[in-house]
Amino acid sequence: MDVTELARDVAERTGLSREESADIVRAVLEGVSDQLSEGEARHLAVEVSEPLAAELAARPRHRTEAHPVSVDDFVRQVSARTGQPDREARAGVGAVLATMRQTLSDEDYGHLMGQLPAAYAELAQAVG
Repeated sequence: MDVTELARDVAERTGLSREESADIVRAVLEGVSDQLSEGEARHLAVEVSEPLAAELAARPRHRTEAHPVSVDDFVRQVSARTGQPDREARAGVGAVLATMRQTLSDEDYGHLMGQLPAAYAELAQAVG
C-alpha cells in the first residue's frame, strides 16, 4: 500500500485535509500494528510503502500474540494522537480500514481483521 495514496483516499472519504489524513493513516497503521500478533504485524509492514514500512517493522513488540483493544478505545487513541475530535478520528479510522480492504488481498485483509474485534470490520463497512 502506498501511504501517500492511502492518505489521499482517506482525505477524499472524510473531507479532512491531506495533512490531517496522513496523520490519521500513520496513527491507524501504527496502532493496528501494535494490536496484531508479531507475524501479522510483520506482514502488515511488508504491505506498506517506505519509510513507514521500516518504522512499523522496527516497532518494539512486547508480545508475540495479538492484543486487540475495543474500537472505541482505539478511536480515542487515534483522536488523542492526532488532535482530531473523536468524530473525525472515527471517520478516519473507518476510511483507512475501508481502503485497506480494497487494497489488500481478501486473504491478507481477512488475516488482519481476524485479529481485531468485529467492530473494526463494521466500521470499515460503514465507510464503504
